[in-house]
Amino acid sequence: MSPLSSVEPADGDADAVDVDVDVVCLGESMVTFVPSRPGRLADVPSFARGIGGAESNVACGLALAGHSARWISRVGMDGFGEHLVREIAATGVDTAYVQRDPYRPTGIYFRTAGERAVGSETANSGTANSGTAGSGTADSGTADSETAEGDPAEPLAEVVYYRAGSAAAAMSPELIPRERAWSGRVLHLTGITPALSGDCRALMRELTVRAPGRPLVSFDLNYRVSLWRKGEAEQNAEPGPAVLLGLARRCDLVFVGEDEAEAVWGVRGPETIRAALPEPEVLVVKQGGAGATAYARRPDGTDAITFEPALRVDVVAPVGAGDAFAAGFLSGTLRGLPVAERLRHGHLMAAAVLTVPGDLGAPPARERADHLVALDATRWGTLRFGPGWTDLPSPAEKWAETAAVEVTDP
Repeated sequence: MSPLSSVEPADGDADAVDVDVDVVCLGESMVTFVPSRPGRLADVPSFARGIGGAESNVACGLALAGHSARWISRVGMDGFGEHLVREIAATGVDTAYVQRDPYRPTGIYFRTAGERAVGSETANSGTANSGTAGSGTADSGTADSETAEGDPAEPLAEVVYYRAGSAAAAMSPELIPRERAWSGRVLHLTGITPALSGDCRALMRELTVRAPGRPLVSFDLNYRVSLWRKGEAEQNAEPGPAVLLGLARRCDLVFVGEDEAEAVWGVRGPETIRAALPEPEVLVVKQGGAGATAYARRPDGTDAITFEPALRVDVVAPVGAGDAFAAGFLSGTLRGLPVAERLRHGHLMAAAVLTVPGDLGAPPARERADHLVALDATRWGTLRFGPGWTDLPSPAEKWAETAAVEVTDP
């Protein structure tokens, strides 16, 4: 299988678009407010401001990893929108196609440190693995909240979104020309965007249509329960599971967590998920702390199946790990690496984010990442990462002697 088999337009194609970046990521980003100390949102006296958004997280991760990336979206003509664009551009992402809306606001949200995976599993700080199952908490439309399951008096996580009627929710085929979205070798989308509005669903279908000049289309399911519940309550709204399944089947590379697949489609296990999604050239099933399995179609129509175990990580905050994993896998795809190495790069970039408090973490230098990815299975299994590991000495400076990077259990 060619790693970017559908990226390059045919020679002499009159409808070919101008491809000038490696990756285009399209979707809503919001300003996030994180409590200054542990506690319930009701009790925290102040918040630190940051940025968050699945698609822009991927764009930032790829830019920091040395690729050319573009983020396409809409923000309000307000201070929050200005902050978002400035911070994302500071990572090296091209923001030239971000539109400012004078009438609609930029979305914002508030969250505590923990984050709940889709379904009944929880994710909390502590020692865990770099594998990511779902993509975080359930989302909401106006001012809604969700906490991790457990003792309701002491929730593991709280997230409150204010995004209804946001500038990004107005994205449509009329406002986002297809040639702009198709201006990269890869177009990365998520299942969050079609949940925002009917216009956004129409845009997603327009961008995933098979037509001359289409790039490789990557799709991360990113199932958000409450966001879809609100959308489905609207008149003539389409059911979220059907929309997401239809979109995933139109894409070339799909990321889905085992827990997400069970929550949205009622299927579980890599083989069962692949049976439900036979169309994508590559399907990556994220299996939480166990690791991830990739199905890559061979020329004869059969699948090459590759599993790579997750890394052990001293987790600071689980937010953004799924996006980082996608960025790492896409980085390996752009470089034409074998599927096993793409999965390992995904785990490494997830580990970089898991060991910082925000949604973004600086990935390890490429030389260092490649050195770690090349380890044999036994050595890979001894790796363990803690806060600050990406700043530790490079391989040439004996990185392996640093216990924070590599440990062997007695």
